[in-house]
Amino acid sequence: METTVVETKLGRKRDHTRDPEILAAALEVLAETGFDGMTIDMVATRAKAGKATLYRRWPSKNELVIDAVACMKQADLDQSRLPDTGTLRGDLVAMIKPRTIDDAVKKMQIMAGVMSMISATPDLADAANDALIKPRAAANRFLIQRAIDRGEVDSGCDIDALCLVTPAMATYRTLIERKPVDRDFLISLIDGVLLPALGLRGGDPARRGKVAPPAS
Repeated sequence: METTVVETKLGRKRDHTRDPEILAAALEVLAETGFDGMTIDMVATRAKAGKATLYRRWPSKNELVIDAVACMKQADLDQSRLPDTGTLRGDLVAMIKPRTIDDAVKKMQIMAGVMSMISATPDLADAANDALIKPRAAANRFLIQRAIDRGEVDSGCDIDALCLVTPAMATYRTLIERKPVDRDFLISLIDGVLLPALGLRGGDPARRGKVAPPAS
């Protein structure tokens, strides 16, 4: 009995080298049109990419938006590039990157678009949380744990809750209050909320209760 061998023709391997450009284009369109007005076709045109390429990679604009926001966050919070200044406050402040007014406005528009998406599709709330909150929380967790390891922060602190404080409040300010998250606001969170909750004095790396040495 003869055995017939059927050759399977493999499809061409997908090229993901243009993903960063496409995701950047998605953020631009989202900021300009809002989620409701945005289409994958618009993004393809902006990125000068084939529509079929985008539809194969992202079957819906929901998935495209989630990936675009996640990519934006990951680029800002690459753990291998986190600062190491020797103090927790120094590390947290060093993470605040200077942004122009235009950048702040664009980010606020992007977050508003994400909020609209979640309102229309509540099932995507978890995915949005993964893209918006978790990257910053993971960075904070890393910095707080390092501060614990060097004895700067009490090991008994609730790291799970405290690593969420600044990203949650920054997201609330952007989505609900519609205000930009600028340097002054972030430093006020660090000095007025997070550091005191960790037993540190805001604006001073010395532990609460200790007297800083006089300036020489």
